Amino acid sequence: MKLNLIAGRWVPGEEQAANFNPADVSDVIGHFARASESQVDTAVLAAREALPGWAGASPQERADLLEATAQRLLARKDDIGRLLAREEGKTLVEAVAETARAAQIFRFFAGEAIRAGGDAIASVRPDVDVEVVREPVGVVGLITPWNFPIAIPAWKIAPALAYGNTVVFKPADLTPACAHVLAEILHEAGCPAGVFNLVMGRGSVVGDAIATHADVNAMSFTGSVPVGRALAVTAAQTMKKIQLEMGGKNPMVVMDDANLDIAVSAVLNGAFFSTGQRCTASSRIVVQAGIHDAFVERLTAKMKALKVGNPLAQETQIGPVVSERQLINNLSYVDIAATEGAEVVGGERLDLETEGWFQAPALFLNANNEMRSSRDEIFGPCASVIKVADFDEALSVANDTEFGLSSGICTSSLKYARAFKRYSQAGMVMVNLPTAGVDYHVPFGGRKGSSHGSREQGRYAAEFYTSVKTAYSYAG
Repeated sequence: MKLNLIAGRWVPGEEQAANFNPADVSDVIGHFARASESQVDTAVLAAREALPGWAGASPQERADLLEATAQRLLARKDDIGRLLAREEGKTLVEAVAETARAAQIFRFFAGEAIRAGGDAIASVRPDVDVEVVREPVGVVGLITPWNFPIAIPAWKIAPALAYGNTVVFKPADLTPACAHVLAEILHEAGCPAGVFNLVMGRGSVVGDAIATHADVNAMSFTGSVPVGRALAVTAAQTMKKIQLEMGGKNPMVVMDDANLDIAVSAVLNGAFFSTGQRCTASSRIVVQAGIHDAFVERLTAKMKALKVGNPLAQETQIGPVVSERQLINNLSYVDIAATEGAEVVGGERLDLETEGWFQAPALFLNANNEMRSSRDEIFGPCASVIKVADFDEALSVANDTEFGLSSGICTSSLKYARAFKRYSQAGMVMVNLPTAGVDYHVPFGGRKGSSHGSREQGRYAAEFYTSVKTAYSYAG
C-alpha cells in the first residue's frame, strides 16, 4: 500500500482505496492510504513548524531542490508517463509529454527561486528609503484534479516551494498514483521534513479539513465549479487567501476566411484530444455560414477516423473516459443534445477488448447557444457546432457563457484576429491554435465563473504565493 507523507515520514491512513485503470478495470494500479481529518491536522502542524526554516532558507537551497526534482522527473518520464496513462487514461504520448512538462515547470521555478526580488522606491519624504519585498504567504493547501495528475500538481507545488512556503497537498481521489510518485521524488531529492506533505483521500474529508483549518494561510484549488464556490465560502471564514481554477465552455470561432486544414486540425485537437477532459477544451464550435458545411463535412470525417482504444497502444489517439461516473454523465448529455434537437454524430459507448470506460467522440450539429448541451460543461469528448452569420454574431455567441477560461478564432484576417483578441471575454485567447494547450512560463487563468483570484504559472504565480511587504527607513 502507498502511504501518505507527513512530517517527512510515510504513514498509513485510517482507510485505503484501490485504484483502477479506466481502460481495463481488471488492472489494479495499487492501493492508497486515505488520510483522516486528524492526519490533515498533523500535516498542517508539520508544515507550520517547518515554515520558518524553509522561508529563511537561501534561494539556492530552494532552487537546488526544485532542480533535483526536475532532473528526476525527466529521468523517469517514460515510466511515470506509462503509470499516468494507466491511471488517468490519456494516451502514452500525451502522458509522457505531461511528465516532461512537470519537469519543465520545476526547472522554471528553480530559476524563479533565484530571481525573486523586490523594489527600491524613492520616498516622497527626504532621507527616507522605501523597500518593497515579497515574503512567503505561509502554509499553503493545494487541491488538484484528476485530468492532469502530474502537471497541475507541479504548477502549484513548484512555485509554492520556490517562494518559501510549506505545502499540504491533496491530489484527486481518482489519480493518487502520480501524486505519490511526485511525493517520492521530492522526498528523495532532499525536501526537508514538513516542507511538503502529501495527504491522499476524499475531498469531503481531506479537502474540507484543509479548507477549514485555521493554520492554512492560502489554498489553491483546481476542479469543479460547485466545489470551488463552496471552498471560497469556507475559506472566507478563516480569511484564507484563495485561488480557484474551475470550469470552461470554451468557444472556437471559425470564420469564412479560415484555412480549412488549420481550422479542422485546431478543433479536432481542442475538442477531442485527452478525451475532451480539459477545462480548456473547445466544446462550442462557432462557425460562419459560408464555411460551415465544408468545415462540418471535413471535421466529421476526421473525428470518425480517430482511433479510440487502450492508451498504451501506439495507434490509439483517444483513450477512455476517466471513470464510469464520468462516462454516464457524458452519455446523458448525448441524449440531452438529441432531445434538444441537435443532430448527434457519434458519442456512443464503445465495447472494446478490455472492460473500460470508452466513448466515441461526439459532435452536436445544428446546435444553438441556448441548449443545455451548449451551456453546461460536459468534460468529455463532446462538442456543439453553432452556425452564425458574421463576426459580430460569432463574438456575441462566444461571449454568451458563464465561463471565460479560453477562446479561439481561426481566420486569415488581421482585423478579425485583432478584434477577437481585444473583445473576447476569456483569460486566454488563441488565434489559429487549439483552445487547449498552453505554455508553462506565462499566466494561466480565466474570467467570470472559470477562475477566481490571481493567475497561475509563470512569474505571475508570485502574486498568489507571496505577500507584499513595504518597509520604510529613516537614517536620521
